[in-house]
Amino acid sequence: MTLRIIDQPVVRQLLTMPVCIDLMEQAMQQTAQGETLQPPRWIMRLPGDRGRGFGLMPGAMKEPAGFGAKLTAVYPENGAKGLQSHRGIIALFDTETGAPVAIVHGGEVTAIRTAAASALATRLLARPDASDLAILGYGEQALQHLKAMAAVRTLSRVRVWGRSQERAEHFVREGRALVDCAIEVSPSVEAAVSGASLICTVTGAAEPVLAGRMISPGAHLNVVGSSVAAAREIDVDAVARSRFFVDYKPSTLLQGGEFLAAKREGRVSDDHILGEIGEILIGRKTGRQTADEITIYKSLGIPAEDLVCAHFLYTAATEHGLGASVDFS
Repeated sequence: MTLRIIDQPVVRQLLTMPVCIDLMEQAMQQTAQGETLQPPRWIMRLPGDRGRGFGLMPGAMKEPAGFGAKLTAVYPENGAKGLQSHRGIIALFDTETGAPVAIVHGGEVTAIRTAAASALATRLLARPDASDLAILGYGEQALQHLKAMAAVRTLSRVRVWGRSQERAEHFVREGRALVDCAIEVSPSVEAAVSGASLICTVTGAAEPVLAGRMISPGAHLNVVGSSVAAAREIDVDAVARSRFFVDYKPSTLLQGGEFLAAKREGRVSDDHILGEIGEILIGRKTGRQTADEITIYKSLGIPAEDLVCAHFLYTAATEHGLGASVDFS
């Protein structure tokens, strides 16, 4: 038995955004159909904290058949150093023998698949004519979301906001190489989202940076940056005003900070979660109903997303002889 090691360059070569969006569709459908096992994510705060944590996300899928887990260290300060904030591995196991067959660069998969899931949600929930994009945050996920939004909508303008003017300007320079439209830095959150039909929040904020009163009718939001119950990027008004969709309802009820805050304040109940993205895909739930309503996709990330990517990468890398292969009998 051999173990294939799939590093960052191989992930980048094989896991293109269009490919990953298709994989997210597969993962979301299986989740909605009950064909996955996805226990709650386990997170441990590291000594000294500073927002650092270590997470374990185990899971199993029916098709492609496989099981495994992602082990991830989260270091929020890494972005300022030019490093990924999520660093770890995805371990994939064979269902016939139980042997580990692949170790995949977890940070790169997370970066791409998170944005690809937002692209899928945008394709399903945003207005067909949505083209004015606001991105709150300027790190790795900001660039990935720029690529993801451009894959599902024709962008006419992009505005970015972040606390560091220098880093926001650096994002603009990088972004201009990715999309053929105007990209500019906004001086405030409100200026960035004014009139925007697409909004992606990809910050490390613990408290809301975006208020519901700032959001224009008809906008679609991908709320991505917060992944623990204690953190939230948008306020309770934004949650309450929206048609609210998620990747996986059980995880949102445990760790979706924005939703849980609105629930604590009595603004919403569990029924405010109208469905999972996979349920829209299989026709069980309805997404956007009118042009003027605000839709939100709350992303926490689920093991099925990592496993379907890991299996694709393992198969493709084996076929093309990419990555390193070691004996692991």
